[in-house]
Amino acid sequence: MAPADLGTCDAHDHLFLTSPQLPGQELDSPSSAARELAAFRDAGGESLIQWTPLGMGRRAGDLPELSRTSGVRIVAATGLHQAAHYAPEFLERLHAAGLAALFVRELTKGVADTGVRAGLIKVAGGFHGLDAHAHWTMEAAAEAHHATGAPIAVHLELGTGALDVLDLLCGELNVPADRLILGHLNRSPDLAIHRQAAEAGAYLAFDGPSRANHTTDWRMPEAVRSLAEAGYADQLLLGGDTTTSGARAVNGGPGLPYLLRRVRPRLALAVGEEIVARMLTENPARAFAVDWR
Repeated sequence: MAPADLGTCDAHDHLFLTSPQLPGQELDSPSSAARELAAFRDAGGESLIQWTPLGMGRRAGDLPELSRTSGVRIVAATGLHQAAHYAPEFLERLHAAGLAALFVRELTKGVADTGVRAGLIKVAGGFHGLDAHAHWTMEAAAEAHHATGAPIAVHLELGTGALDVLDLLCGELNVPADRLILGHLNRSPDLAIHRQAAEAGAYLAFDGPSRANHTTDWRMPEAVRSLAEAGYADQLLLGGDTTTSGARAVNGGPGLPYLLRRVRPRLALAVGEEIVARMLTENPARAFAVDWR
C-alpha cells in the first residue's frame, strides 16, 4: 500500500500482548480486539501499528481478518522485547537459531504459518542504559534493517536511555536516524533529551495514556509544543500503547479511541490542529514507509 493510505494512524499500540510481567491482564481475545478496533474506527482511526514482537502472543494470523472486518489497516512487528518478558529457554533457542535471520525472514517471507509479513522491528532498551540483551537484540535489528530497510521501533524503559540507543544504533551500527522511532518519551519529560534525540533525526513517539506516575498526560503537551516550536514537528508521532485488558475501552478503560477522543483535542490546544493532524497522518506515513521492491 502507498504510505499515504495509512490515514489517521495510532503509531504505537497493541491488539494482542501477553507477558509474565502482566499476569491476568493478557490481551489475547480476538473478539475483544475486534470490538476495540471498531471503537477506534468509529472515533476516526484508520490504521494501527502493533508493536507486539515475537514470543509475546502477537497472534499475527488473526490480524488480516481483524483488519478486513474493522476496515482499520494494521501493521505487524517482528523483534524482541526485554529479557524479562521471556523464558530463558526461549531466548536460548533464539540465540542458537540466529536472531537477525529470523527478523529478516519475518519481514520478507512472513511470520511462520500466517503469510503475514512484519512491517517493523521492535526492540527495547533498559532503564537509563543498555544491557547485554539489549545490545544483542539491537545488533540483530540493525542487521535486519540493513537487509530490508524496515524501521526500528524502540521501547525506552520509562522513557529513558534515548541517547544510549542513538549511540548504539546510529553511531556504532550505522542505522539512519530517520529509520528509528523512539517510544515512550512522554514517560521521562526531559525536554533537553527530547531535543537532542530530535536533532539526531529520529522520530519521537509520545504514546499513552499511561499510568499517572509516568507523568504522561499533563506533561506531554508541553514536550510536544517545545519540539514543534524548535522546528521538529515533522518527527513527532502519537500512539495509545494499550498493554492490558483493563485498559481497553470495552472493559471501561481509555482504550484505542482515547487517542482521538481526548488526546487529540487536548494536544491541539497546545500546538494547533494542523500539527496534530500531521502527527497522526503525514509523520507516521514517512516513519513506517518501506520500499519492498
